[in-house]
Amino acid sequence: MRLKDRTAFISGAGGPMGEAVARRFAEEGARLILTDISGRRLDENAEPLQALTQVVWQRANALEEAEVASVVAAGTAAFGAIDIVVNVVGGIRGDSIRTPMLEIGNEAFSDTLELNLKGILLSTRHVVPGMRERGYGRIVNFASVSMAGEYGQAAYSAAKAGVAGITRTMAIEFAPDVTVNAIAPSLVRTSVLDRLDPAMVEGWRERTLLKRLAEPADIANAALFLASDEAAYITGVTLPLSGGIWPAL
Repeated sequence: MRLKDRTAFISGAGGPMGEAVARRFAEEGARLILTDISGRRLDENAEPLQALTQVVWQRANALEEAEVASVVAAGTAAFGAIDIVVNVVGGIRGDSIRTPMLEIGNEAFSDTLELNLKGILLSTRHVVPGMRERGYGRIVNFASVSMAGEYGQAAYSAAKAGVAGITRTMAIEFAPDVTVNAIAPSLVRTSVLDRLDPAMVEGWRERTLLKRLAEPADIANAALFLASDEAAYITGVTLPLSGGIWPAL
């Protein structure tokens, strides 16, 4: 089991990608500390995982430092240390998935940047000192292929480019004890598809070389690899999970 005796903190665990990562980690022996802004969704996803592993879960807003600190404290009280952090929280603020740049409101722009970056800052602040003290840690952040630029997603593209940049900075600053990498999915088959124009979804599918959308399990498997000791010599990398779409500026 690749994560036996490891403890993983996963934000956004109430969503489909966070749940897939949590389940995959549990299957590989990790103890879990789970959080999400939705207490209902978090309960629904966390409770079944108790059949696989030890789980602590607590509703929290990943952008509120006191709430992040509380979850970390609860997890460390239960398990003693956190070995792995997976920062899943992110997305687009505003009324539309796509908004032309000249029409983006100031608040939506700022909120999208905060949503994708502040949670990484806060989890890092409260977990990494312990990792460095013990000489071991794995961090996996969530970027997106949209980091290379995408029509109607100026704020989201900027935010995800920021995730790639902060990932590289973290890898430099926390070496050699902690590896820090990111994954950059393309469109993933989750409930978000219900909000999208079918033509847009089909366009994403056609852009891939593999002619299919990503599944949450694809994302979870990549996160597992980067969190495991099999990836011990990989750090500062943003890995596209995009069916062949290459995010290049």
